[in-house]
Amino acid sequence: MGSRRLGVAMATCILLSIGGSASESDFSTGPLIKDYGPVAIVPGAAKLSADTSFKVAFDVTARGNDQNLNRKFESAARFLNMHAAVGVDPKKMELAVVVHGSAVLDLTNEQRYGGSNPNAEMIRILQENGVRFVVCGQSATYQDVGIDDLLPGVEMAVSAMTAHALLQQHGYTINPF
Repeated sequence: MGSRRLGVAMATCILLSIGGSASESDFSTGPLIKDYGPVAIVPGAAKLSADTSFKVAFDVTARGNDQNLNRKFESAARFLNMHAAVGVDPKKMELAVVVHGSAVLDLTNEQRYGGSNPNAEMIRILQENGVRFVVCGQSATYQDVGIDDLLPGVEMAVSAMTAHALLQQHGYTINPF
């Protein structure tokens, strides 16, 4: 490694070591989803242009743990909050959450869930902000979940594969996180 590159590498390491680390206090909810989706403002992050728009699909297969929020559902809230915080118009963010596997049960009403569903309020708020929740019909059938078992506004697709294919035809990208 040349001396210039070595110097740059060393300077970078020093700056990173004295720059501190993020803590929980660096994260907050909002500005769009007030009670869910904590994010941190990142100084020096690349700016997004005023005409930035997103059409993003999230793929969720795992159920939330022990009556807690499904963290993958909350990713949609984080996505909305972090981009609204840096000036992206909420009307220019279209999100869909495609749910299959055991996660289907996290979209069910109290009767089917077996009590209060901890995800219900967050899902309702996300839906009010334009987020679509689409259930894989194949997984729902396997889990013995019918359309009447789902929370209000949750859509039933033939399959998750079908839902993703249709979303991609409408310009959605898949978020791998």
